[in-house]
Amino acid sequence: MKTMDESKLREIFGEENIKTDPSDLYAFGSDASVHHAMPWAVVRPDNTRQVQQLMAYANEALIPVIPRGGGSGMCGQTVPIRGGIVLDMKHMNRILEINLPDVYCRVEPGVVDDDLNLALKPHGMFYPPTPASSRIATIGGEIANNASGVRSVKYGATRDAVLGMKVVLPNGDLVTLGAHTRVEASGYQLHKLMVGSEGTLGIVVEATLNFVPIPEYRCMGIANFDHLAHAGAAVGSIMASGAIPSMLELVDSVAIKAVNKTMNLGLKEVAASLIFEADGMVREAVDYEINKMKEICKKHQGSDITTSYDPKERARIFMGRKKLFPALSKYDDSLSSTSLADDMAVPYSRMADMAGKIHEVAKKNNIIMTAYGHCGSGCMHTKILMDTKQPEQWASARKAITEIYEFVRSVNGTTSAEHGIGLSKAASFKVEKADSLRLLQTIKQALDPNNILNPGKLMQAPDDWVTATGLRYAVNN
Repeated sequence: MKTMDESKLREIFGEENIKTDPSDLYAFGSDASVHHAMPWAVVRPDNTRQVQQLMAYANEALIPVIPRGGGSGMCGQTVPIRGGIVLDMKHMNRILEINLPDVYCRVEPGVVDDDLNLALKPHGMFYPPTPASSRIATIGGEIANNASGVRSVKYGATRDAVLGMKVVLPNGDLVTLGAHTRVEASGYQLHKLMVGSEGTLGIVVEATLNFVPIPEYRCMGIANFDHLAHAGAAVGSIMASGAIPSMLELVDSVAIKAVNKTMNLGLKEVAASLIFEADGMVREAVDYEINKMKEICKKHQGSDITTSYDPKERARIFMGRKKLFPALSKYDDSLSSTSLADDMAVPYSRMADMAGKIHEVAKKNNIIMTAYGHCGSGCMHTKILMDTKQPEQWASARKAITEIYEFVRSVNGTTSAEHGIGLSKAASFKVEKADSLRLLQTIKQALDPNNILNPGKLMQAPDDWVTATGLRYAVNN
């Protein structure tokens, strides 16, 4: 690997778009994961040509390049594990086209999700995959991780919204993938391959996305359950009933206690709550969907069931789920909320078992874990609450994660539903995909023979996430 030539970077980007100060490099050495590693430089392109020039130079000089969006990833996808240049894409943040007759938009990768929806709203449209981090998450990052959110149960994930894209390959070539049409039957679906590739195959410099009309009516409800198993059974029954929820979320007792403590919401502290929603253009159709879900919750011993069309009441119902992630950090002032085994997916019929397993494993390993998530998509989130200063807590977390993912695989689940693999989930990912790892590596080798684009991630990542990089926590010796 050759030495990085700063003068070459200045030639491409200008002095003002390069960062080499140690304090800047430190800030760009982590994301929302537990990992940290220092890059050699950070650059901010303003246009596609600069991205091409950088990749041509880096490919010849064998310098790693790590694409980065808003830095909200939870698995270490943008942590420069092998050093190199962090490519900060936030300056490429233009909405290039909103085409209403053909129902698509073209955007640059640095466009923030909420900003895109703000631009679509006056046209009566919205972009549905929106994750919880939509205030800072960029479209490029969402494509890299196949992000989704609370409405993925009805509207799908990022991969379902991407029609096409322009991508800079590791050698600097610019290619156009996909189309501007809803269907495309010919050839390999290479634009779909890029979605979820975590910046290891190419750099998205423009994306063509579909959007949908904002529903005229939305009705949200909540049901409480004294047993996790009953809540899980309700989820499976709703999804098998033919009902089409636009949201179906589960929160457990740990999550409820956290938001009550932090926000004083006064939620009933039960084993689990289900938040459900239906939306549409005809109120009678929404009534039908919401009533069907209410009856199923009652059948599975749900109680305190309330529903509302009123926006303020819907916001109140959803507030505990919306603010859950930051609230978990206040569950116990001596504990930190860490993202490790945080977004597995399992079949609907095993959602309650998954939640129960999380609690069982946490108790066994002397840590606290919560179970919540987009259960209508089969996605179960969890956070590990622990004293990050204590080495034994990290050892317990490692054991817990191993046990949890063993269970996930045993019920035909998958390692990640929406947050990706990065570094944190690599060990489980490689076990799950054991018979296709060679194929994945062959694809990587074909597109990136010099292995410069976000190396050391996905199938290349170390099995031990604790020693993969430095931790961004101070741990006692």
